[in-house]
Amino acid sequence: MAKQEYIEKNRQWLAEKAKEPGVQSLDKGILYRVLKVGGKSGATPNRGSVVTAHYVGKTINGKTFDSSRGGTAPAFRLRDLIPGWIIALQQMHIGDKWEIYIPTEQGYGKFNQPGIPGGSTLIFEIELLGIA
Repeated sequence: MAKQEYIEKNRQWLAEKAKEPGVQSLDKGILYRVLKVGGKSGATPNRGSVVTAHYVGKTINGKTFDSSRGGTAPAFRLRDLIPGWIIALQQMHIGDKWEIYIPTEQGYGKFNQPGIPGGSTLIFEIELLGIA
């Protein structure tokens, strides 16, 4: 498949996902579905926060390219992550588990990453476990 065709297929997939029941939108074209509600009161992370989260990352064909499941949940400084994570995680509370759909512009863009072709829409299941 040609690169432009692949990018268009990802855009179409995201447009269809937006029409599904329960899928909500955030800034910059990021979509999400709540899988589990944690504590609605309490802090949400900001760009300077260190967050601890379990996650699984996939492309639209269902291929897993990264996962923290089966190990210790990693900690990340939020501002060091891709824009899609920064935007979504700032809306989450500890204990929330969301499936997040990130358009390529808020992910890795046109650049290939290990296991992720350039132009990919990214799907992450993220469970926010802690904020420091």
